Amino acid sequence: MTELIELETERLRLRQWIESDREPFARLSADPKVMEFYPNILDRAASDAMVDRLQALISDRGWGFWAVELKADKQFIGYVGLHVPTANLPCSPCVEIGWRLALPYWGKGYASEAARDVLQVGFDRLNLLEIVSFTATINRRSYTLMKRLGMTREAETFEHPSVPVGHPLRKHYLYRLSRDKWQLDR
Repeated sequence: MTELIELETERLRLRQWIESDREPFARLSADPKVMEFYPNILDRAASDAMVDRLQALISDRGWGFWAVELKADKQFIGYVGLHVPTANLPCSPCVEIGWRLALPYWGKGYASEAARDVLQVGFDRLNLLEIVSFTATINRRSYTLMKRLGMTREAETFEHPSVPVGHPLRKHYLYRLSRDKWQLDR
């Protein structure tokens, strides 16, 4: 049986998904501001299907996009974690770090706090040599966080194959962080 990895930071718990996460995740996945840099918002069925996939991936691997809750009140606020993208990207095969938090939790340092611990798990426990992240070139909030995490942007942009041709979100930046650089920066 696969050992499930769960994390705790000063203010957050990153854990496997539970049934009560579905409703708040559906709300944040239907929020136009949260989903501004995704091709479309998710209806309840698509949101639940995503939770099912994320649960299954964590069950299979022991890690993935973990549900994030505040330790103080056990409030679900979104997800942060690691994922193996299925799209054929310039960095494939790879492991990405990603996040999606509900709007009331933006600007409080939660994504940075969780992502730093996720990087530690990726490099120290999973022995990854590199972790990548990518976002639409117009998503300043995400790529600013990637920079804060010590990630380096590739010079060339790429067109994300899962985003329709001609869509304003198709052009993406790719950021990378090697284990060696991460260890030096700690």
